Amino acid sequence: MNTTLRPAAPQDIAELRQLYFEVYGHGYPVALGSDPTEMHRLITDPHSHWLTARRTDTGELAGSVVVQTDPGNRVGKLVGLAVHPRQRQCGLAGRLTAAVTADALAAGTLDSIHTTVRTVTQAPQRVVARNGYRPLGLLPNAADVSGCETLALFACYAEGVLERRERVTVVPRAVMPLLDAAEESIGIPCAAVLPADATDLDASPTLPGGLLTAPARPTTRTPIEVISAPGFVRRRFRELFPDPAGAYSPLRTPNTVLTTPDGAFEIYADLDPAASSCALVAVHPYPAAAAGALDSLMTALTRAGADYVETLVPLADTAGLHAFLAAGFVPSASYPAMRRVGDRFHDYVVLSRTDRQIDFRTTAVGPLLQPYLNAYLTTWASTYLPHHEVVL
Repeated sequence: MNTTLRPAAPQDIAELRQLYFEVYGHGYPVALGSDPTEMHRLITDPHSHWLTARRTDTGELAGSVVVQTDPGNRVGKLVGLAVHPRQRQCGLAGRLTAAVTADALAAGTLDSIHTTVRTVTQAPQRVVARNGYRPLGLLPNAADVSGCETLALFACYAEGVLERRERVTVVPRAVMPLLDAAEESIGIPCAAVLPADATDLDASPTLPGGLLTAPARPTTRTPIEVISAPGFVRRRFRELFPDPAGAYSPLRTPNTVLTTPDGAFEIYADLDPAASSCALVAVHPYPAAAAGALDSLMTALTRAGADYVETLVPLADTAGLHAFLAAGFVPSASYPAMRRVGDRFHDYVVLSRTDRQIDFRTTAVGPLLQPYLNAYLTTWASTYLPHHEVVL
């Protein structure tokens, strides 16, 4: 089968919606495959790259893929890769991935592109890996597609980015299995990283927006109010964080704010009840103000429809990592050289917490992801399973 790749156009929207329905049914949790307004915005966005594939003989829409970009942070995300069921087994997914990645990087405005792929089969993992994407970790229960699913995080880089990573010398002990997995899977060195205890908080620098202290896990519950008013939340977020350095979360737009009745802090989040997930974006007035309320935050988000919550923390922010680890978050993925500061690049860690039972029996993990699964299981067990003392 011969196909022609070309940029998506607004007149393609109806066919694109039908394509995503044919591939995913009603369970596709991303607006670019179902919301005509969002699809039109992305297609006409000069910073987005949306490619379609059509059969040369019939003109039938055979596939689609998008790279969304955050030019200010120089980060992109590959999303919406779909191939019509009748057009599979001919390498079209790989062609689309290679073409849209090359287009996005050729613009010179991105340092890296990441993507999450389903793990119900190994096929999506192989498609992105063959096109230069490196596995960075697993996100258990991250999406509700056909039931609760684990996603795998991959990323590819512009030339020379990984060679300019800022060295980190101290990390919490619980992050070491993840870093060891990265070294085993993709050769990212971490031999110079030393484990730190919770008291060793002054040994590492912090980036803007990082937690500065690591409070103990609270013993009392904090009342949390959830305000879901996207327009208001976006306006207030821009007022409180006019400088992007104060709230680093590329390609995330907060639509929800969580706060206490007395307004001691405001947590800005990207809540997606359709996918049963939430990403924490920023905290006002400073991150440490909310560190003691993370357990209560999880309870509030669960009631709001999010069984999975994740956050992005600099690897250098030892105190911030300790705070989330103390609240039951598990290091799930690393993102080497994610953030450019001057001419250097800083590593980040994705920490996640899910209060739904994790079932890996239907997770198809290839050799490149197996070290990450082992690391997650090791850290999860040390976090949630009791340590029985054996007396001889």
